Amino acid sequence: MSFISTNPATGNIISRFKEHTKKETELKLAAAKRAGNAWRTVPLLTRTRCAMKLALLLRKQKHELGLLATLEMGKPIRASIAEVEKCAWATEYFAENAERFLSPDYVKTDASESFVSFEPLGIILGIMPWNFPFWQVLRYAVPALLSGNAALLKHASTVSGCALRTEALFREAGFPKGLFQVLLIEIATIPAVIADHRISAVTLTGSERAGSIVASLAGKAIKKSILELGGSDPFIVLADADIETAAHTGARARLQNAGQSCIAAKRFIVARQKEKQFTELLRR
Repeated sequence: MSFISTNPATGNIISRFKEHTKKETELKLAAAKRAGNAWRTVPLLTRTRCAMKLALLLRKQKHELGLLATLEMGKPIRASIAEVEKCAWATEYFAENAERFLSPDYVKTDASESFVSFEPLGIILGIMPWNFPFWQVLRYAVPALLSGNAALLKHASTVSGCALRTEALFREAGFPKGLFQVLLIEIATIPAVIADHRISAVTLTGSERAGSIVASLAGKAIKKSILELGGSDPFIVLADADIETAAHTGARARLQNAGQSCIAAKRFIVARQKEKQFTELLRR
């Protein structure tokens, strides 16, 4: 079976990617385990240098990466380039603050010394959506790797090109082979991966239904999980609002990122006396 990357603007096929077999998936898990075991002993300074190199690469290749995101996901090229720039900024932020974030947190107790220590967990599985094909990945993977973990990515199949390009960027930045890898697998394969003893935690951005399933699978295996799930965000226009400004802001709030944003306005609640005026302005 293959995953097909299609340009949503034209319907044309961009690329086809062969699904990883069970054996290939096993090899990737084994490689991630080996890489993670070695990486957790690497000095933090070395990790942060790799991250800073990654940020530099993102900035240098932002136009190329932005074009790929636009072709696979469908957002305007300006928005795609801005997404890559945001990834570079966040990568630098995590690198510059990693030492502070990972320093032991000393607390006062009746013991002679008490502190919270931040240790690597192991392999972190990320299950990510297609709406921000680079941002959703880097915002979880960069801090995970800086913390001494390895990462595996199950991305949305429609943006497999972006997923594999991200894997290549990590290698180009100097992160060890196997430390960050893409899994080209079907949804039906995910439960077995989550249950695998080498996976230590899982994070998902997606629907409430998907989150419920992943949380259940992680809970059954006694593994940590972090979920960012969908919502139904209201855009409220009161009677005393500046209607022209509200309509302009509302259109942007609904249509940002080609209408595919977790925080986009989902429902418009408008004071009855302003409904007609607001609707007319919104349509413009």
